[in-house]
Amino acid sequence: QLQLVESGGGLVQPGGSLRLSCAASGFNLDSYHIGWFRQAPGKEREGVSCASSGDGTTYYADSVKGRYTISRDNAKRTVDLQMDSLKPEDTAVYYCAARIRGLQVKCTMTSGGYNNWGQGTQVTVSS
Repeated sequence: QLQLVESGGGLVQPGGSLRLSCAASGFNLDSYHIGWFRQAPGKEREGVSCASSGDGTTYYADSVKGRYTISRDNAKRTVDLQMDSLKPEDTAVYYCAARIRGLQVKCTMTSGGYNNWGQGTQVTVSS
């Protein structure tokens, strides 16, 4: 059974860093695109970053570009999201999601493109 489990969330001061991890089990991570999404209270879920299967091409939302780094380790079955220079507006529940590569060569940051989701981890940026 395909399973995704996020960890690493917590409370951090503005300007601080957190590293989220998405642990995958029950499927061959090599064959799946992985996305990180977030949802703040009262807001829609938004794509933060994604890492493609195959060549590992990555994408970032403009709001996190230069501050977040996504990395995947297929051997360890993990996809991490390093978050630096955190801002209060980064506060949200963060989710990782997976979709099989299939005919889509590159990952997408559209939530509708994913059919497997983790339970989420809370990130709070506050002084």
